[in-house]
Amino acid sequence: MSTVDLSIVIPAKNGAPYLNTLFSSLQKQGDIWDSAQLIFINDGSTDETPHVLEQVSTSFPRFDVLTNPEATGLANARNQGLDIAEGEHIVFLDGDDWLAPDHLPTLLDSAHRLDVDFIRCDHTTVEGTKRVRKFAPMSVRNIALDPRAGILPIHEPTMVDYPYAWAGIFHRRVLDAGILKFPENFMTAEDRSWIWRLHLQAQSFAVVDAPGILYRRGLTNSLSRIVDARQLDFIRAFGQIFDLVAADDQAEEFWPKAIRNWLAILDHQITRFAASPGALRSQLRRGSRTISAKIPPELLREEFVLQKSARQLNVSSYLNVAPSLIAEMMK
Repeated sequence: MSTVDLSIVIPAKNGAPYLNTLFSSLQKQGDIWDSAQLIFINDGSTDETPHVLEQVSTSFPRFDVLTNPEATGLANARNQGLDIAEGEHIVFLDGDDWLAPDHLPTLLDSAHRLDVDFIRCDHTTVEGTKRVRKFAPMSVRNIALDPRAGILPIHEPTMVDYPYAWAGIFHRRVLDAGILKFPENFMTAEDRSWIWRLHLQAQSFAVVDAPGILYRRGLTNSLSRIVDARQLDFIRAFGQIFDLVAADDQAEEFWPKAIRNWLAILDHQITRFAASPGALRSQLRRGSRTISAKIPPELLREEFVLQKSARQLNVSSYLNVAPSLIAEMMK
C-alpha cells in the first residue's frame, strides 16, 4: 500500500489572484500533510502564478509542480496530475476555489470508514458575499451504495447531473481500473461523460455531508461564461455518454435519462449560441444532428414528446429526425 494517503490535483491557468486564498485554506486541513501529495499543474499561465508557487512551495512537505508552456485544458491537465499521483485516495481542486478548515480530513475519514470506490459531497457557492449550500442530489447518506443508484429517476436531478470533479474523493482503484481519467483534449464539458462512466462502471460509492468546498461563481474570466467553439465540446461529451449507455447491459433502463439530459442541455446551448456567428451555429447544428443519430429513434421519439412545446420547437431542427416525423411528434 502506498505511504501517500492523499493526492490533491490542482490545475490552473492564470490563477494568481486566487492562489493565496487556496493555499492558505490547504494549510488549515489538519495533520494530513505527512501523508499527502500536492500536485499543481500550471497550465500555460502568463500571470504571476510561478511566483506564487515558488513562495508557497516550502509550506508543504510534498509539492509537485508540472508546467505546460501553453494551455492544454482542464481535462488534460487533470490527467497529467493523475499520471504522477501516488495517493491511495485522490481529490481534485480548481485554482480559483478554496476549502473550509478540515474539509479534507472529513473526506478522508469517510473514505477510510466506508471503503467505497468514490465519495461525493455537497459544496458551497460563493458569489460576492453570498454563500449558498448546494446539495448533491442523493438523500441517502453515509452508507455504501451501488453507483447505478445515482443515475435514475429520469425526470429528477440525480448524481449524473452533479458532475463536479472537485465534489468528492476517489479511491486509487478507480484510477487503476481506468475509469477516473477525463476524456482527452476537452476544453469544456469534460466531466459529463466522466461522471456517467463512474456511475456505470465503478463498484461502490457514497454521499457524505461535507459542504466545505467554496466554489466561486460569476468570475468574468471563467470559460463557462465565454461562448465560442470550445463550448461545443458538450456535443462530443454526449456522444461518449451515448456510447457508454449503448454498451451497457442496462441500456434500455438508462437511455431515457441520457436522452432527457441531452435534450435539456441542447436546448440551453441553442439559446446560448443564438447571438453567435452563423458558422458557429451551423457547427452546433451539424454536430448535434450527428450525435443525435446515436440515439435509438423510438426512444428519442418517446422522450421528445414529453418535453414542453418550447423545448420541442427549439431543438427540433438539431435532431437527426425527418421534419415530417418531428411534426408528428409535436402534435
